[in-house]
Amino acid sequence: MVTDVVVIGGGPAGMSSALAASKTGAKVALVERDDVLGGILNQCIHNGFGLHFFHEELTGPEFAHRFRKMVEKDKNISVLTSTLVTKIEENAVHVMGKNGVQTINAKAVVLAMGCRERTAGNISLCGTRPAGIMTAGVAQKMVNIEGKMVGKDVVILGSGDIGLIMARRLTLEGAKVHAVFEINNTSSGLRRNIMQCLEDFDIPLQYNTTIFEVVGKDRVEGVFYGKVDEHFNPIESTRKFLKCDTVILSVGLVPEMYIAPDATICKKTGGAIVNEFYQTNLPWLFSCGNILHVHDLVDNVAIEAEQAGKFAGLFAQNALPPHGNVLGVEAGEGVSYVLPYSLFEGQGKVNFKLRLKEKVVRKTLVAKCGANVLGKKFILAGVPGQMMDFEIEKNGATGKIVVEVE
Repeated sequence: MVTDVVVIGGGPAGMSSALAASKTGAKVALVERDDVLGGILNQCIHNGFGLHFFHEELTGPEFAHRFRKMVEKDKNISVLTSTLVTKIEENAVHVMGKNGVQTINAKAVVLAMGCRERTAGNISLCGTRPAGIMTAGVAQKMVNIEGKMVGKDVVILGSGDIGLIMARRLTLEGAKVHAVFEINNTSSGLRRNIMQCLEDFDIPLQYNTTIFEVVGKDRVEGVFYGKVDEHFNPIESTRKFLKCDTVILSVGLVPEMYIAPDATICKKTGGAIVNEFYQTNLPWLFSCGNILHVHDLVDNVAIEAEQAGKFAGLFAQNALPPHGNVLGVEAGEGVSYVLPYSLFEGQGKVNFKLRLKEKVVRKTLVAKCGANVLGKKFILAGVPGQMMDFEIEKNGATGKIVVEVE
């Protein structure tokens, strides 16, 4: 099979990227390992999607359905479902699917595979290993897709958005969610989810708290939990026992970067290091969505993926915009990371994506190139769990750009 661009992943990032690449005139192969496009959205039956992209509130399946319809109508896009990518290299993507082993020759590749959840093994959860321990995404699929309840007395470890949403979902299905434990002093989830999924249902969220030990033989029987110090070490004097039959983990996501071992990785995000065209250190390899960095809203995923798909399509046709010298971008005081990691000298605006290191109130984001201030943005209130946009003018920048909180 010969095409211009291969997009790996058929979720919101992959579909948005494929559509944008097609608009440049490129021929696109969209590869998805599941038997249907949509990714994680297919099991996210709650609303809150589409407000920024489609300008109306949709459920996850509705959001995915709209993209699927657009992909199906696009004659430049060939969709390969139930197809697993086994290896990628310059000019070739090797896959295994319904037609056996196959090689797709292409000039550009877009990574849009999203993340996988961190498991009990990833966080070295102590105690026995009975039934009843699962990630929030697995619990969501069992309840929303398979129609099966995961437990009656539930404890949730971690305050990621899927965990918060599942606290509400399980409560509505008749389970008792006793508490959500968060090891940090702030939540990694959106404030609206804390309000709508926990506070509205009187589910307590305990900060600086974690599970010390899981107890149970065949099925979870309870957990020992308590407070942690500033180094996340358990404070034994706070140890308490809570009876439950289910432990749900919402303790972070890991980008699926195993398929691209030659891409340079950012230690902070776990995704690839990219420039303003969403190119990695391998010029033919592009990255976007949750595999690049974890987003809080699917609308932001789709918007970012449009840019990556457009530039991949242009690259495949030798039509990338002319660009000057490389300008490094660095996360300064109060900023955890900032994307893109590099820009090109020249005119125009750039929209940075970043996360804060800690909660801030009435502060200012500043982008500087030496003594030259490229842009400022006032923050009324910001938290690490919320991804922030920061648009600047790069005109006149000739050296390293630092983005920091003042």
